[in-house]
Amino acid sequence: MYKATVNVTLRKSILDPKGKAAHHALEDLGLTDINSVRIGKLIELDIDADDKDKAHEVAETACEKLLANEVMEDFEITISEN
Repeated sequence: MYKATVNVTLRKSILDPKGKAAHHALEDLGLTDINSVRIGKLIELDIDADDKDKAHEVAETACEKLLANEVMEDFEITISEN
């Protein structure tokens, strides 16, 4: 059993209104050393696979088909043994 951790973020070319709102709120709280904020999502998948490569393949397919919008988002997959 493997755990896939998927980090999905908006592409750099896509405006991030949630990130911008969070950045302004952080500035209002006095955290003025922060230059920018980008908000994404973290997804964890428990995958029953024979090896790490197969688990990565399954996670990548899940991202491509459902979990990430590849027009607007990038994703990064980390596989670990569960």
